Amino acid sequence: MEKNSIFKYSIKDLQEILINNNFNKFSAQQIFDWIYVKLETDFNNMTNLSKSLRDFLVQNFEAKPLSSLVIKESKDGTIKILFMLDDKRTIETVLMPQKYGQSVCVTTQVGCKMACKFCASGLIKTERNLETDEIVRQIFTMNCLLKEKYKDDLESPRARVSHIVVMGIGEPFDNFNNVMKFIDIINEPKGFQIGARHITLSTCGVVPKIIEFANMKTQINLAISLHASNNEIRNSMMPINKAFPIEKLIEAVKYYIQMTNRRITFEYILIDDVNDRREHALELAKLIRGINGYVNLIPYNEVEENPYKKSKKVDEFFKVLKKEGINAIVRKEFGADIDAACGQLRAKREGVIKNEI
Repeated sequence: MEKNSIFKYSIKDLQEILINNNFNKFSAQQIFDWIYVKLETDFNNMTNLSKSLRDFLVQNFEAKPLSSLVIKESKDGTIKILFMLDDKRTIETVLMPQKYGQSVCVTTQVGCKMACKFCASGLIKTERNLETDEIVRQIFTMNCLLKEKYKDDLESPRARVSHIVVMGIGEPFDNFNNVMKFIDIINEPKGFQIGARHITLSTCGVVPKIIEFANMKTQINLAISLHASNNEIRNSMMPINKAFPIEKLIEAVKYYIQMTNRRITFEYILIDDVNDRREHALELAKLIRGINGYVNLIPYNEVEENPYKKSKKVDEFFKVLKKEGINAIVRKEFGADIDAACGQLRAKREGVIKNEI
């Protein structure tokens, strides 16, 4: 009999399953504690559960971490893992040590159909959405790795994932239902205990889903992958802009802020002689002035198969924005020595990028 992954169920789902099978619904909290706090994968070891419940779990569910094909650790502490899914497809996940804790960038699709010209993820066609459990298992497996890495100091905040950015391979809003279920599971106080304000969702601009997300009125952070100050440049880099041009995207952003009263992040990758000139900074400032948000300036991780190069004007661009009264930061670069740009490791494995792993 095929078993279901325990990682696809919220605590409410488990409570319903237990009630329907004549078990105490309180045991769902105990199961969550064993799996997400203690990182236990063998139901037989869950000793405060009844023998009959343990047998039921063994017969019907499995709690498998993801299989790690390649693990790379940068000199800056960044860890990137190429995971193999149960159907032999591959994804990648990145752990980025921060001053405030351990942040993990998760993947939501096998490939990405958005085909942004600067991104390695778009070099391989989209094969499918990830299921909820496949996204949850990325966090679970990273926590297992951290538990081993910090086994002599498990009380350290470094020993567990504390922040999530949904910015890996794929467009999260193109896999909306599974991503929302994933967030529900990792946000559970009896489980990973990752607060809503420690979770950031990034979208390249799927306007109808931004509206739907705004109507949910969550405390989850929203980041917009903007990367251009006008439609001409954005059209050349990001095909989605032809469906949802900047004007529509900014309208949706304003609606999101109105509904949630949350600050927005504008992600802006600086690319040499494409979107990094002074006039672009001035245009960007005019575009977002008055919006409750800030600009996250990102140095470009070059991909050989793409024509773009890292900007040499990051500091200049930043200074123009600041002079114009726009809140901005320059994002720290992570894992440049281990192919940390989205999709690079997977694309190399698939032979789309020439360099060897």
